[in-house]
Amino acid sequence: MKSKIVILMLMLIFGLAAGSTTLLASDMQANAAAAEDAIAKAEAARKKAASVNGEWRDTGKFIKQAKAAAEAGDYSKAIKLANKAEVEGQLGYEQQVSQSELKIPSYLKY
Repeated sequence: MKSKIVILMLMLIFGLAAGSTTLLASDMQANAAAAEDAIAKAEAARKKAASVNGEWRDTGKFIKQAKAAAEAGDYSKAIKLANKAEVEGQLGYEQQVSQSELKIPSYLKY
């Protein structure tokens, strides 16, 4: 009776270990795909900002760092950097568009 329980417990442990390894492998692939997607979105936002001369200084640096992190297998860092670059691209575009027709208030005119 005790040997059956021990055998069942060992089978359960090995089964869970094998299943978790499969999940980890698929999770790494999903993270790699998510990192590549985030980098592509960041690059698109950077190009959009650059089209109106609103690209911020560090946006390209963040994208390069994200690509390097993805190649090194640090997908969470790559996603974080790419998201930061994407936000900078969006904000740079919005800033340039909003300030393209900057009007000086009447009290500042000579």
